[in-house]
Amino acid sequence: MSAPFRLGFVTGATPDKWARIFEQRAGAIELVPVTEDEQEQGVRERTLDMVLARLPVDGEDLHCIPLYEERPVAVMGVEHVATVVEELTTEDLADEQLVHPERSGWRPAAEQLDWPAMSVKDAVETVAAGTGVLVVPMSVARLHHRKDVTFRPVTDLPTTTIGLVWRTDHDDERVQTFIGVVRGRTANSSRR
Repeated sequence: MSAPFRLGFVTGATPDKWARIFEQRAGAIELVPVTEDEQEQGVRERTLDMVLARLPVDGEDLHCIPLYEERPVAVMGVEHVATVVEELTTEDLADEQLVHPERSGWRPAAEQLDWPAMSVKDAVETVAAGTGVLVVPMSVARLHHRKDVTFRPVTDLPTTTIGLVWRTDHDDERVQTFIGVVRGRTANSSRR
């Protein structure tokens, strides 16, 4: 019996439906949570067969299929003044304290405090206390949702993309089966 197919996934990605279908077609699958900093490492070190990664990735020796876009959102306490609108722009956030670095590098115009490094979970706790805002992909905000925080889309920041990544030298039948699953192919499709 072969080892389970190992699929890494970054915070906010939801591989469950694809994993169930893959398991029905090809056998055991193990889902492995990874951080953005680790997303390429497992594939390159061959501890993961594939990974649902937040792009971009270093494309050398890797295949990548972009799957879907994620909208950036500002997470804030439920009492924050920005909760009165449905959407925000970076101009709306210009006077805010950003408690965790934003992925694209954007920073509010206001002088920023020197925040200590913190996890997204800790950053959500900080904004729940009424201190600053956090900008993350919507899926991450939903994952860390609490009663004392809410979020609003930020319309002028770039989206992020979730993609399926694997090594170019690892193109076996199970890899092709998983690609078929995410592309919506049936079990009887000639392309697996």
